[in-house]
Amino acid sequence: MSICGLDFGTSNTTLGTIEGAAPVLATLEAAQTAIPSAIFYEADSGVRIGRKAVEAYVEGVPGRLLRSLKSVLGTSLIDETTRLGRERVSFRDVIAYYVGAVKRRAEQATGRELRHVVHGRPVHFVDNAPKADRKAEETLRTIAKGIGFEDVTFQFEPIAAALDYERQIASEEVALIADIGGGTSDFSIVRLGPERHRNADRAADILANDGVRVGGTDFDRQLSLGVVMPLFGFGSAMKRAGLDVPSSYFHDLATWSSINRMYEPRVLADIRQVRQEAARPELLDRLIRVIHEQRGHTLAMDVEDAKIALSEKSRSEIPLAWVAPGLSAVVSQGDLVSHTKQLAARISARIKNCLVQAGLNADAIDAVFLTGGSVKLAHVRKAITQAVPTARIVEGDIFGAVGKGLTLEALRRYGPLN
Repeated sequence: MSICGLDFGTSNTTLGTIEGAAPVLATLEAAQTAIPSAIFYEADSGVRIGRKAVEAYVEGVPGRLLRSLKSVLGTSLIDETTRLGRERVSFRDVIAYYVGAVKRRAEQATGRELRHVVHGRPVHFVDNAPKADRKAEETLRTIAKGIGFEDVTFQFEPIAAALDYERQIASEEVALIADIGGGTSDFSIVRLGPERHRNADRAADILANDGVRVGGTDFDRQLSLGVVMPLFGFGSAMKRAGLDVPSSYFHDLATWSSINRMYEPRVLADIRQVRQEAARPELLDRLIRVIHEQRGHTLAMDVEDAKIALSEKSRSEIPLAWVAPGLSAVVSQGDLVSHTKQLAARISARIKNCLVQAGLNADAIDAVFLTGGSVKLAHVRKAITQAVPTARIVEGDIFGAVGKGLTLEALRRYGPLN
């Protein structure tokens, strides 16, 4: 079949095809079906994606790493360029190269050309901005057609996850689907069941859709700003009374999609000027080293690793001896909660909005289906489950449920095309 479902995520990407009558995720990198949404442009013009991209950066290969590519959709960054060596490349072209490479790998793995795709999308690419939301979808549509897809349609990611979950249940139920990804948190309330699964038109079964632009990368950013960036001068004073070191540097350095802005030559010159007027110039020296060595992604990856570790441990340490001898940041679960509790509260509030939209009380939800990497964070999981306290908790394929559901939707929409 030439049909597929494509889950281009902020952190990871999957692509599914139909084998027999079942969705199967294609192997995209080594033996893995989920590939990091990362791309590395080597200084000598080579390009790597996925884990190989991250490895190249970690190993110190000259070049430029970009991650969280999806985050620029719906923002002004999509129309901007980023410096790659002596050239500048548009973010549209960066995304097109990455998604095109994923498509080619899936075609090689399955031995067939893929021409018809159901593309996943968040309920809202951007909060409270319908025009930007439409533009983001249209950008993805244009990119998908540009890399060779003939038919491109979209489905909300939580609805796709619902279709994957529906294959597991034996009786009818009302489910809340919570997809907490790298860039957005998306929710659907859906009537599911074996009999409903056979229906071609499922519109009446979808009771509510909602979402918020809060995801794993936002938790990374807030944790970094709260624990790591103060070690580099964030929140520190200038010599002139009443002034702090400008905060924009630290916000960009803590945000995956903005890190490469810090490598522009003028930024380093500006920071060196600020250092002359800083009350604690030694902190700015640390920041200058990170920027000069283009190690912003190293900091971001270390913060992400610490966050992930806190899903199982009470404390984690971020090693920073490469910046200054003996330097490190110890992070506790309490730190993670205190610096990101507002994000968890926004997720909980959106679920309540979803219930209102569906016209249901919380006790009407039979099950909550959890997917997306950030559901592993204890306080995020608690924010979700407390909103529907009587519901049965089901944890799905964290990185694969959406891709498989999109593939089922592709089979429904396009049929067994050859």
